[in-house]
Amino acid sequence: MKKTWLDVAAIAFALFSGTASAQFVDHDAVKCETVAKEEMKPQMELQRKLTSEGWKVRQVKNFNGCYEVYGFDEKGQRVEAFFHPKTFEKVGQVKQPS
Repeated sequence: MKKTWLDVAAIAFALFSGTASAQFVDHDAVKCETVAKEEMKPQMELQRKLTSEGWKVRQVKNFNGCYEVYGFDEKGQRVEAFFHPKTFEKVGQVKQPS
């Protein structure tokens, strides 16, 4: 498949726009694409990655095909976030009460 610079720019925008700001989502609306079990990275690997970034992870579980993480981010803010089980890309976060 031949990619044009527009395709590459669109992919880059999609990747970086998700990490630049929190993508707040409704908890029940979160869904990740189906991934074969052998393609899923272990939950413990995600926990180690987040811990190395300064998170304090309380729990990781499966929810609608995603890894759902409860804990505190690198700023000490309480979070409930969802990650793709194959790429560990953050796919959303539930807005926490102030």
